[in-house]
Amino acid sequence: MTTKAIYPGTFDPITRGHIDLAERAGVIFNEVVVAISASPAKEPLFSLEERLDMARLSLSHVDNITITGFDGLLIDCVHNAGAQVVLRGLRAVSDFEYEFQLAAMNRRLDPTIETMFLTPSERYTFLSASMVKEIAGHGGDVSQFLHPQINERLNKRLGH
Repeated sequence: MTTKAIYPGTFDPITRGHIDLAERAGVIFNEVVVAISASPAKEPLFSLEERLDMARLSLSHVDNITITGFDGLLIDCVHNAGAQVVLRGLRAVSDFEYEFQLAAMNRRLDPTIETMFLTPSERYTFLSASMVKEIAGHGGDVSQFLHPQINERLNKRLGH
C-alpha cells in the first residue's frame, strides 16, 4: 500500500525546520504533499505564489515531495490529493493543545484520515516562521534558519 501524507502550513517563509520535517516525512511516507495555505487572515508577508516558489526551491532535492497551494478546508485538500495522513509538527507542549483540537475536528469531518505528529530535530525545536520574521524585521541575522535564497528574499521584502 502506498501512503501519501499532506504536510500543511502557511510557510511564511519556509524555514530549515519546515524543510527538516518534510525531508524526514519523505523517508517515512511514499509521497508527501507540502500543502501551502493561502491563509489571508494571517496576512502573510509573502503571496501564496511566492511561498509555493520558495517551497519548491527549498525542497527540490527530495524526489517524493510535491508542493501545492490551497484555500479552504484542509480536509478538502487532503481529499483532492488522495492522501491518507495529515502530518503536523510539534515543537513544544504548547503546540499540542491547538494541534490536538485540529486533529479531532479533522477526524470528525473524515474519520478515515489520520493525523500524525513529528517533532523537529533538536536544533529546530524553537524555530518558527513568525519568530524568524520578527528577528529579521528588527535587522537580526536569520541566515542560519533559512535556505540562502529564502533569506535573500526575506531581507529584500523587509527592505534590508
